[in-house]
Amino acid sequence: MSIHADLDVAATDGMTAARSAAFMASYLDALTLVERLHRLLLDVIKDEFERVGVLEINAVQALLLFNVGENEVTAGELKTRGYYQGSNVSYNLKKLVDMGYMHHQRSEIDRRSVRVRLTEKGREVRNVVEQLFATHADGLVDRNVLDQNGIEEITTSLRRVERYWTEQIRYIY
Repeated sequence: MSIHADLDVAATDGMTAARSAAFMASYLDALTLVERLHRLLLDVIKDEFERVGVLEINAVQALLLFNVGENEVTAGELKTRGYYQGSNVSYNLKKLVDMGYMHHQRSEIDRRSVRVRLTEKGREVRNVVEQLFATHADGLVDRNVLDQNGIEEITTSLRRVERYWTEQIRYIY
């Protein structure tokens, strides 16, 4: 190989390494942002519930009520839908049932399985979260933070990362 060819290969390797390092830095920044946004979402929900005087449930429980919505589900279904992790779901569902935000009923087929749905009290909490999110959606558009194309781009990108991570979990031995 000539000296020029060796220099070209070295330059290409250097550009690839620089691009890789730049991507890694951006990836780590995105991971930090996703984590911080989740915590901020919980803080925003907590603040809204403090504002309206609902103090007996926490933001995670309020979000769980929002995600259950009008459905009747099991803890396992909430986990498989990707909303919650293991014992976190069972603990919060039990607390919500005990506080009267959810009804629970044992499955006729599998007695170990419990199906839950919102009570009227739970639907009231869900409505508070839904109204909060509607207000935020309007604010994002009204203040030109995001438009329809922007939110679709973000959602598409996040879904790609979600698929990639899901594949990593399923296919790593």
